[in-house]
Parts: sequence; structure tokens; C-alpha cells
Amino acid sequence: MPAPTSHASNGSNGSDEAFRQPLDRSFSYRLHELGKLSDPVSHQAYLAEAGLSLSDGRCLITIGNFAPLSIKDLARLSHLDKSQASRAAQNLIQQNLVSKQDSQTDGRGVVLMLTPEGRQRREAAERLVMRRNQEIFGCLTPDELALLSGMLDRLIAHNQRC
Repeated sequence: MPAPTSHASNGSNGSDEAFRQPLDRSFSYRLHELGKLSDPVSHQAYLAEAGLSLSDGRCLITIGNFAPLSIKDLARLSHLDKSQASRAAQNLIQQNLVSKQDSQTDGRGVVLMLTPEGRQRREAAERLVMRRNQEIFGCLTPDELALLSGMLDRLIAHNQRC
């Protein structure tokens, strides 16, 4: 007789019923919808308050948090493809917000770091991110927000293993 299978480790209750729902009720659909609703507002706020596009603003914050870093690392950490990260880095360099230096570990590579002006703009962009998070998640109580954050952490960890 085969041993019973436990589904507790992956959070499944063994029933597919919880996952049988119309497309517009699926988690991935609704998560994408939330992004589509919030990104245009965030993009306009980045332009108005930081003078940056949404992707440039995200890259500026990422460089500030993890510098020095390569274009490849910038792409990975800011969730952009390499060409988008490269364009954003070039835009930030042209605005004198980021400096580019030859990598000491990769003869063909470069590393990105914030300039003094870039550090000031990063602070403004981070304040914007905090405000946008409050606007997006403001309908949740602190306990609900903590629960959602923990569940998202679990989902990310689970899907990194898949």
C-alpha cells in the first residue's frame, strides 16, 4: 500500500477546486490587472515629481541600493530585460544621475554608481515609492498588509524553486 501523500509542505489541500475559477478571478490575472492600474499613475508621478520615467526611476533606486552594479545585475534587480536596463542606464548617465566606470573584474564590463545629483533624485524617487505604496495598499489594515507581504514572499520563494 503506498504511503499517503502530504500536501502541507506546498500549501495545497489536495483539491484542484480552489484553482478552478474564471480567468478574471485567477491570481496571476488580478496581479497583472493591479500592475496595469497602478503603473500609469506611478509613471505620471515619477515624471511630475522626479523628472524620470517609471523604468528610469526604478533603475535609479536600484543602482542606489546595490551600487556598484553591472547592467546585467541592474536588469535582474529591477525586473527589466537587459536592453531596457541598458536604455535606462544610458538615460540616467545622460542626465548626470549615474556614472559609468570600467569594471575591475570584467575587462569588457562597466559598473554603475549614483552621482551626487543622482543620490538626491533617488531620495525623491524613494519618497514617491513609499507614497505610491500607501496609495495602492491603503485599503488594507496593517495586519492585512503584513499577511499579504508574507504570502507574496512565500509565493516568490516557491516559484523561484519551480
